[in-house]
Amino acid sequence: MSDLLERLRGRGWRVTSQRRVVAEVLDGDHVHLTADEVHARAAHLLPEISRATVYNTLGEMVSLGEVMEVSTDGRAKRYDPNAHHPHQHLICSNCGTIRDVHPSGNPLADLPQEERFGFTVSEVEVTYRGLCPSCT
Repeated sequence: MSDLLERLRGRGWRVTSQRRVVAEVLDGDHVHLTADEVHARAAHLLPEISRATVYNTLGEMVSLGEVMEVSTDGRAKRYDPNAHHPHQHLICSNCGTIRDVHPSGNPLADLPQEERFGFTVSEVEVTYRGLCPSCT
């Protein structure tokens, strides 16, 4: 069983065949699929799954905090199942490929108090951009 599906079950999420397929499609490292890509892969496994069901299921997963929406430069939102593993993203500026990265250090701890302007910082989002090997 996928890690995502186990987390969702642990939250009491009712698992239907459609929801299971969406969770299975999203399972894995470096997964950052658009809703349409999730639908296409899910339909390959379960032909009767509708696009609306995929969108609704993704919305529920995001609301539960089990999947993150990743937006990049006006491109379609992508869905990242690694919501419980702190990481940052490396994005190809040309093709939009996204990879998870886990740099050492804590960017929140690295922000000096005088540069927080009185903010209580609750999260940090860092995005690295460049060209992937296919685009260089």
